[in-house]
Amino acid sequence: MSKYNLYKGFEVELFTGSLNSHIGVSADIEKNFSNFVKEPDSRNVEYITIPEKDYKVLYEKLVTPRKELRQWLNNKGLTIIPSSTLCFKHDNQFQRSDIENVYHQFIQDNYGISIATSSVHINIGIDDLDKLFAAIRLIRSEAALYLSISASSPFLNNKITENHSQRWIQFPKTPSKVPFFANHNCYVDWIEENIANKNMHNIRHFWSSIRPNGPQRPLILDRLELRICDFVHDIKLLLGITAMIELRILNLFENINTLDPLNASIFSMDELPEICDQNEINAAKDSLNSQLIHWQDGKKIICREWIQNLLSDLSSTAEKFGMNNLLDPIYKVLEKGNQSMRWINQYEKGLSIEQIMKISIEDMIKIEDYNV
Repeated sequence: MSKYNLYKGFEVELFTGSLNSHIGVSADIEKNFSNFVKEPDSRNVEYITIPEKDYKVLYEKLVTPRKELRQWLNNKGLTIIPSSTLCFKHDNQFQRSDIENVYHQFIQDNYGISIATSSVHINIGIDDLDKLFAAIRLIRSEAALYLSISASSPFLNNKITENHSQRWIQFPKTPSKVPFFANHNCYVDWIEENIANKNMHNIRHFWSSIRPNGPQRPLILDRLELRICDFVHDIKLLLGITAMIELRILNLFENINTLDPLNASIFSMDELPEICDQNEINAAKDSLNSQLIHWQDGKKIICREWIQNLLSDLSSTAEKFGMNNLLDPIYKVLEKGNQSMRWINQYEKGLSIEQIMKISIEDMIKIEDYNV
């Protein structure tokens, strides 16, 4: 692993419950675990990993909290549910985790149960602001690919939906229209304007496929946060997605003129957001089989083919930075389908959603017990 690798960190959201029901215990989890925090809905909790460069260390940072939480849940007859939506039968009541939290009240009043999803946010450290916003432009242009690889939410309320990522279909992107930021100043001005005109409740209320992040937003930024991915229970796959993003960014830094959409797209900065937003919707519906529009030349391309082409483009960079093996799980997804596709296949063969989740929970446990 090269010293030039970037820092990576994760925000991992998890649903808790039984083998047939979502059950909220986030307040108790937060009391018992210093590294877990409540989400607005009590059936969902989150843990955050400390930024690291080395992928073996990242694996341990991801798996250890999950194993510790699972042991605690087991003692209560509960488990971690691998779906990114409320897949079991439930009413439409929002289950507040913190009655006193004003921001949670705002979320409940304005979005209700649509916000009750689980995902993983991938953070990549970039402290040079020009490079950061170039990376955000590029990764946003290809965010649909990462959603397609990670898709794990075809079910909702004990029914199959028409979508591979029901989570991304129902999640309230806010503000609904997000431009491509030419630089940091443009971003700061846009944030201040949207908070002033009430499109955003606060600086946290910026829910898009990707956003800049840092210790003092919007002024002090040090990382890219990709928010589009569904929950990925296979940690090796999550690290594969992360490696793919990191390699793409490292590739960008060496080829700014040809890979920054600001310079390298046939579309204007006004046109690109609409193209990318539609790609995300298409990917949420059909994932690897979706038809997308390439940001560079405007040509239509099947998502699976785009990913294959991108992996080929990244091969020399992967070899240079000693990251080839990390991409193996991506190739496996291209061959065998993502989690949603495999679940849909099981459902069509007659398995119930409860049976499908039970099998996946057993798979999660095997992954957690595996030593790298």
